[in-house]
Order: sequence, then C-alpha cells, then structure tokens
Amino acid sequence: MVDWSGGNDTGPTPRKDAIWACVVRDETPAEPVYLRNRALAEDWLADLIEAETSAGRRLFLGFDFSFGYPCGFARALTGSDNPRTLWDWFEARIEDAPKANNRFDLAGEINRRFGGRGPFWANGLKRDIDGLPRRKDTYHNPFPDRRVVEHLAKGSFTCWQMAGAGAVGSQVMMGLPVLTRLRRRFAGQVAVWPYEALDKPVAFVEIWPSLTLGAAPEGRIKDAWQVEQVALDLAHLPPEELARQLDVGAAEEGWILGVKQNRPDIAPPPLRNDCFALPAGVNWTPVDDALALLRDRLGPVTGVETVPLGQALGRVLAQDAVAKRSNPPQPNTAVDGYGFAGTIPEGEHVMPLVDGRTAAGIPFDGTVPDGYALRVLTGAALPEGVETVILEEDVTVQENQIAFRGPLKRGANTRKAGEDVMVGEIALTAGRRLTPADLALLSAVGLSEVRAHHPLRVAVVSTGDELVEPGQAAGPGQIFDANRPMLLAMADCFGFDTADMGRIPDDRAALRAALDAAADKADVILTSGGASAGDEDHVSALLQEAGALQEWRIALKPGRPLALGMWNGTPVFGLPGNPVAAMVCTLIFARPAMGLMAGEGWQEPQGFDVPAAFEKRKKPGRREYLRARVRDGRAEVFASEGSGRISGLSWAEGLVEIGDEERHIRPGDPVRFIPYGSFGL
Repeated sequence: MVDWSGGNDTGPTPRKDAIWACVVRDETPAEPVYLRNRALAEDWLADLIEAETSAGRRLFLGFDFSFGYPCGFARALTGSDNPRTLWDWFEARIEDAPKANNRFDLAGEINRRFGGRGPFWANGLKRDIDGLPRRKDTYHNPFPDRRVVEHLAKGSFTCWQMAGAGAVGSQVMMGLPVLTRLRRRFAGQVAVWPYEALDKPVAFVEIWPSLTLGAAPEGRIKDAWQVEQVALDLAHLPPEELARQLDVGAAEEGWILGVKQNRPDIAPPPLRNDCFALPAGVNWTPVDDALALLRDRLGPVTGVETVPLGQALGRVLAQDAVAKRSNPPQPNTAVDGYGFAGTIPEGEHVMPLVDGRTAAGIPFDGTVPDGYALRVLTGAALPEGVETVILEEDVTVQENQIAFRGPLKRGANTRKAGEDVMVGEIALTAGRRLTPADLALLSAVGLSEVRAHHPLRVAVVSTGDELVEPGQAAGPGQIFDANRPMLLAMADCFGFDTADMGRIPDDRAALRAALDAAADKADVILTSGGASAGDEDHVSALLQEAGALQEWRIALKPGRPLALGMWNGTPVFGLPGNPVAAMVCTLIFARPAMGLMAGEGWQEPQGFDVPAAFEKRKKPGRREYLRARVRDGRAEVFASEGSGRISGLSWAEGLVEIGDEERHIRPGDPVRFIPYGSFGL
C-alpha cells in the first residue's frame, strides 16, 4: 500500500503528509518505508515490481489517489473517453523535480481551455497563475464536481482541488505520470483496476485508507500506520471477498476498492421533524410567507442513480450534464451548394471544381486547393480548404467550373464547430426535468446516460365516512370521492410516481394503518379531508399525536386550512376536503414543495398579465385564486366562486391570482393569469 503526495521533497526525517509505503508478504508486514520525493518512490516501486515478478509472485499495489476524473473530462481534454489516454496526456506534460514541479501551471493551462475559471481551483504558489483561481468562490466547473464513487464514499475529496487541506488534485496530477511510466517500463505485466482484467502479475488498484481507518496509535505517524494496516487487511481478506470487492464496472471514472457499487442510490439526509413549524406568535400566514417557509425548510428527499438516456424522459438531473462532444462536432455546411476558401469580393467570379463532393456522413477525403470549389451538401463536414459556401441556386455550373456573383463573407452559409455547445460545457444543469428536446441535445453532445433523481413517490389518501367510490351506490349524505382521482392524476402529470392508498373511513386506527403503509411506500403523503380541528378530523389528530402537526391557517381563498406534519419521517400535506380548495392548495403549495423534494428546485409558476373580462371587488387581507380561462386575449372567470362547484375546475384553464391588497377590478384592468400548464398540468 502506498500513501502518495503531490508536494515537493519532504526532507531526510520521516514525517507525516509524505509518501509512505508498506509491503505485506505471507500476512507479515515489513517496516513502512518513508520516501521523501516521487523520484525515489518511482525507483522504489520499480525495484519492488522487478523483485516480486522475478520471484514468480503476484503483486497487488494500492494507491491512495484517483485513477480517473469525473465523466467527460478525459474526452474534453484528449478526445478520448479512455482514462489511460488521459494518463499519457499528463505524463507528457508534467515536469517533476524533487524541489519544483509545474502542476499549478498545468492546472491553469487546462482551465484556460474551458474559459479560465475551472475545473481546477486553489493555487498553492505565491505568484498568480492565469486561469487558476485561488479560492472556490470565483470558480466554475464545466464537469461534475465528483466522481460517482466519491458520492458514495463518505469523507472523500474532489480531484479538482489543487492546494490546501484535502488537496487530492495535486496527488492525482503528480501520481498518474509515475504510474504511466511504470506501466510502460513493465509492459504486459501490469493491469489497472477497474479498467482492465486482473490477469497480469501486477495490479494497480485505487484505495483510500482514511475512508476506513481512524486515528493512528499514539506515537505512530498516521500515514505509516495506515499503509501498514491496509496492506494487512488486504492480506487477510478471503479470496472470495476480495473478488466480490473487485467486481465493479467503472470504465471511465475508476473506483475506490471497498466502496460498494451495488448501492442503488445516494440517500439525502431526512427532513427535520419540525420543518413545518411556524415562527412563534404567527396565526394567519400570508401566502408569500408560507411559500418562503416551504422553500427554506424543504430539500431533496430522493436518491440518485445512473439512468440510460432512453429511460430518462421526465427524470430530474441530479448533476450537470457536461458535453462529451461539441455540437456540431466539426465545421459543416448549412445549405446545398459549393464551398471554397476565404471572402469573395463584389463582382463576377469563376472557379474550377475539384472532383468529388462532401456529404453528411461521407466527408471529402482531401484538401481543396485555394481558388477551387467543391460540391457540398447540407450537414456535410467542411474539408480542409473550405471556409465559405454559396447556395447552389446562386451558381451556374458548366464544364467543371462554377460562375457566381459576389460579395460573400468568409464563413457564409456554414456552421462553426461547437457553435451550439462546446465539449466540456454544461449542456443542461442539475435540477432540470428532462424533456424530449433535452434528450436530443444530450444525445447530440455524446451522452448515453445521466445521473438522475429517483422519481418522487407520492401517496394519496382520501378520508371520510361520506365518501364512496364512483360507480358504487351512494346512500343519503354520501358523495363520490372526487379528490383521490384528481390528486393522483395531478401527481402523475407532475412527473411523480403515485401510490393509491384508497378511501379511509373516519376511524383513527384505520387511518393510522393507512399512514404507516403510505410512509413505507412514498416520499410524501397527500391527504384530503380531516385536516381541521373537528371531532372527525383524524388527520390533524394523528399528526398532533405524533408530535409533528403544524396547522397553517393561510390567508387565501379557497383553501384556508392546511395541515402539515411528518409521519414516520415522511412529510404529510393535509389538504382541505373540498375539491376546489384541495386542487388550489396542491397547485400553490404542494406542487413547488414536492418539486423541491424531487430535486428540481423551487419552481415558480409562470403567470401572464392579461386584461380582465370581469368585474370584482376584493377586500384586503388575503389572496384569492379564481378559476379562469383566456378567450380573445382576456381573462374570464367562472360564474361562481363557490368552492363546491367542481365543474369550474374543469371549465377553467388556469387561475387568476389577485394579491393580498384591496382591489376593485374592472373589465380591461390587468390581472395575473397562471395557466395550468405552468404547474405541469
């Protein structure tokens, strides 16, 4: 086991934060070796490999730095996804002497290729370096901040940090060239895990001791103790367990031995039990205050997984999607016509034609000489010697030459490489719910999979003795359950997975069992009815019994009462039983809150100011939402504001929002119309 260092020579006296190594043979450790610089370490490693292979022994070599970078970086820098190409790239450019090296300058050079503010950060030198920010507050990373394995490995550091505590970036940049030279020196004898099958005498494996080991015993240097303990642990590992740990696939980014790859996702921390608590003394809550509380106190509750692009429609990106390839990948023609070099001045021109043509997917194999033209078809890559294209409609062709009139600017009728998206740029940002157009973009920039949140799971419960299922016989005082099908359909339209928990009578034990089952199946629970403080309001009573009830009396119409709480760690939105109020409260409060929990951030519905086609007087003190639709450019509202008129929800195509202040609206006055589509319906 080798504990690496990216810094300069550490002197003759053994010390921490240096290079340490330990060999275990026959389950017996040798004395840990102090290696004061990388030149000595490389020689020591070469001697070790020579000795072990000459003796006919196999050698398992563990190193504590990343063997790969986050997805997309290798291709952006080298044109290849192969991490060993990236190793060669660094080895050709790193200059390393015991007392000085060029790692910070190289990091700055790389950053300048991607805009000059990332992916690397932290400059450990006194002099400034163009493109390498000293602190992360001025930093912009066009690639994921961490590899997939680093999301799973608690305490791991990002490979982009070049200086300061946890500066893994320097270790990686200074370690990969050493491993590259050793692989070259012992060609055919070294396999790198997990990129290659371990069928060679020597295996290079990434291991991070500090992820599994605590503090060193008193009087021992931590790095020396850790390499000894890791080597011993590996030596004692049963072969079948070692095989299981080595059985991972991470073709580009690499992996850390010991981190389980079969974890289905990255679990976010649970919400606090008091996350819905109102500030002391608050009774009536204005709508904006209620929304601000939800926005500030909620966060993602869904795990993360890698999803093939073909299955990613509607999923929420968990990390930025970085282009692996420019779009377009090379300069190409936007029209059918003829291509040549340079700018064409005003006047008549005649050019001889080169034999052949360039077409989409069938490029011209050769160079077009200056003063000659080539037949080009739309979407074709421009060959060497072609910068400008003239439309075929503007050309006369005769006897292997073309005639046309200028002027024509250089680059006319062509597309530049990367004019849409450049390799290494962020194509889509985390939090985006993927659309069909997004899948086209991600495909175009070379992505075949994305890191996405699991769909938010929403359980829906209807409560009340008065409810019966549509199609059943309704007795006196009974009504058909309208809320449950509505809420399930709304959650489905929002892009969430749903769990129908059925209708629960006004029975506290039955409701408790339903909430228990819902909490097991879902990330959030929507209930309708039973959310006030009456004798049969069992949702409120059970949340109160669980010590997690917050009754929000919100200053809005319709839907004043909103019961919020936690049940077995799962958030509960206790909606009013009236369908109109239940729908409005879901759209205004539950929809943005659930979006936040789903990982897509807080989504403000997009509204539009349109002239009113109605008259209304409104008192101050609460916000109102009227069922509305737009006809002939004017907002109409439903004839009745009664909350029992469910037909108004179907008649409407959105809501008119009227603010908290007093208002007298007359026909023609501007009002804010929010289409249902702005909420995702």
